[in-house]
Amino acid sequence: MEKSKVYFCKEITPENVIKMYEILEVKLPGKVGVKVSTGEDGAKGYLKADLIGPLVKQLNGTIIECNTAYPGERNNKEDHMKVAEKHGFTSFADVDIMDGEGEFKIPVHNGKHLEYDIIGENFKNYDSILNLAHGKGHAMGGFGANLKNQSIGIASRNGKAYIHSCGQTADPNLCWSAKFEQKDFIESMAEAAKAVADYCKENEKPILYMTIANAISVDCDCDCNQGDPVMGDIGIFASLDPVANDQAFIDAIWNSTDPGHTKMIARVDRQEGRHITEYAEELGLGSTDYELIEI
Repeated sequence: MEKSKVYFCKEITPENVIKMYEILEVKLPGKVGVKVSTGEDGAKGYLKADLIGPLVKQLNGTIIECNTAYPGERNNKEDHMKVAEKHGFTSFADVDIMDGEGEFKIPVHNGKHLEYDIIGENFKNYDSILNLAHGKGHAMGGFGANLKNQSIGIASRNGKAYIHSCGQTADPNLCWSAKFEQKDFIESMAEAAKAVADYCKENEKPILYMTIANAISVDCDCDCNQGDPVMGDIGIFASLDPVANDQAFIDAIWNSTDPGHTKMIARVDRQEGRHITEYAEELGLGSTDYELIEI
């Protein structure tokens, strides 16, 4: 079986963000949704307008997001749009808070935890998707990259509650008190990411995957008190396979000579974060076996 190809570029520039998209040689047709995290108000690490704006404009893309399940400045459309504007996203693209107009369910096939995934209603409106993730740590998932961006990121507010509670409740007021094993949460994220991939495949919506590993904090961009970076920038990863792309990002952290990488390793392993790629592979979403092609 041929290994998945993951392209990698060390130098993080707007020009190289475009170059890494183009090297995948898949044209995103029609109305393009670019899934990024708009970042919680107070966060610092979200992908900045000057870095990703040129590619999004080239694609005539729309920034797509969904509201948060936790209380904050992004748990309703009106406030979320204010944060998106404050963080510069509206300066180069339209922003669509996809569950601002409702939500719908998509099936989860062969899942152990989720019967379905609940995603933003407006996801239906896009012909193709660029999953453009910021590689960093995460308090609950250990790390966040393409798989998290496709699961928690595309899930509606209620969908996020359903994933966070491992299928016990879709009520954001109840999900945080649900009891579950950490590994079950990691697997729930993988199941939701696979559901989105299946939905896109069935509806002929191509998805490309890119992760920009800069400003690498142990905290996610959803944290309003996000800590400073703990290690230096790594680079840009791009692939047609989200599992391979996440695996390459994690391997780069493990293989780094940056002394700060031990803090990222501790965060990821505390939350059993590496399990997401092996379980996603088990679900058939992609492969942890990849060929890294440096650009």
